[in-house]
Order: sequence, then structure tokens, then C-alpha cells
Amino acid sequence: MPDSFRLQLAHRMMEALNYYRGELKKSPEAIDYLKRRGLSGEIAARYGLGFAPEAWQSLKGVFADYESEEVKETGLVIDSEPGDASDGEPVRKSRRYDRFRGRVMFPILDSRGNVIGFGGRVVGDGEPKYLNSPETPLFEKGRELYGLWQARRAIRDANLAVVVEGYMDVVALAQHGVENAVATLGTATTPMHVAKLLRLVDNVAFCFDGDSAGRKAAWKALEVSLPVLADGKSVAFLFLPAEDDPDTFVRREGSSAFVAALERAVPL
Repeated sequence: MPDSFRLQLAHRMMEALNYYRGELKKSPEAIDYLKRRGLSGEIAARYGLGFAPEAWQSLKGVFADYESEEVKETGLVIDSEPGDASDGEPVRKSRRYDRFRGRVMFPILDSRGNVIGFGGRVVGDGEPKYLNSPETPLFEKGRELYGLWQARRAIRDANLAVVVEGYMDVVALAQHGVENAVATLGTATTPMHVAKLLRLVDNVAFCFDGDSAGRKAAWKALEVSLPVLADGKSVAFLFLPAEDDPDTFVRREGSSAFVAALERAVPL
């Protein structure tokens, strides 16, 4: 893919980010949700949190060429399937609409700080609870980690990267001073994830929920870590109580308890 096209898409993603950040300020519901989750305005700004309004085509106000192929390549919009003409009715044309609606938006950045995708958390009830950007020319889930851009310095200072499962886990830990956490992006841990982190630091700790799904995720992380481990590098696993994830645990117990739990993580 030509670099010029990638730059064009990256510019589009930044326009979308600026729009979503502006919309967050206009949404008392989204602001209240973030406050209830214990997040400060400072952390929301650091991670570039925004809000996608509950409207089908709100991005029409951002992109004058909303119907263009380039806008589709960002992954921010979806084209509905054309209607079936078998009943004798005219074929209904496909309709374009925004992928993210009524969601708190978490921008995903690459290693240079460019916006390459988004994660959206529904405000209130609704499924799916979390929605991620699809694979695009900019965004490959198996290579990227949420929060790595913001956490890079803290990861190096601690010589430890903590891998969790969700956007909110990363942001909640940062809110409580644990700034060296990153998350996978709606996919299982890959060898590229582990290799990327082990190029930065000597130690990686996976933190999973203590339920059966968390243990399955840990086993997968163990399998993909083995081929990329080298002398002087270590991987460990922290299992939280079954009723907890890092977000709930750190909010209830505090950062010192989380750090103490990390020190008891089980080596691979």
C-alpha cells in the first residue's frame, strides 16, 4: 500500500478522533459513565477518550465525501447489504452508516502515536459491550497493543510490561498509578505481541481474570510466548479472583495491592 494512501487514512482517523473528543464534552451521559468508573479528566485526555453519538451517520459532518471508498477503508463506516429482489420488489440499495454509535471511544495508536483504530464501549445496556475497529490497511490486531504508546516510558522504567484484556483495565490501572499496562485488541495474544514487548523490556506479566475463560487465555499466551522467549527474558501470570478484573480489583484494593499481587505472579 502506498505511503501516501496510509497518510491519507491516518489523517482521516485523526479527524475522527478530534470529532469524538469534542462530542464527549457534549455528552453528560458519557461523562457521568467515565466518572462512575473513577476516571479523571486528566486520564481521559491522556488516552484521548471520546464519544460517538447515538446517530446513524454522525460522521457525515466530519467527512464531506462520506460515501467514498477512502472513508470505507478507515473501518469507521459499514455498508449494509443490498435488499433481496426475489419478491418482485425493487432492489434496495446498500446504505452506509457509522460503525460506532452511542459508545465511549478509545483511540488505538501505533508506535509513532498515529491513530490506527478505535475501540468503543457501549454506554448503558447493549450488545456487544465492546466493539473494535476491523482490520484495515492501518490496523492489524495481531500486531498492536492498546495503550503501548502511553505506557512505553513506564514499561521501560519498570522493566516490566503488564498485559491485560481490556481498554478499561489499562485506563483504570493508569488512573491508580500503574502506568505500565497494555491490552490485546479483541484477539488472543500472538507471538508478535510478546516479541514486541520483549524487545522493550525483560519481563512480561499477563494478568487475567481468575475464571475459566481467563485460564484459557493464559494457556494461549503461554503457548505463543514459548517460541519467542530468550535468555534473560521472563514471562509470568497473575490470576485475579474469579469475580475481579484489573479494573474492579484496583478500584477496590488500590494500586499497592495490585503491585503486590504482581510480585506473586507465577513464572511461565
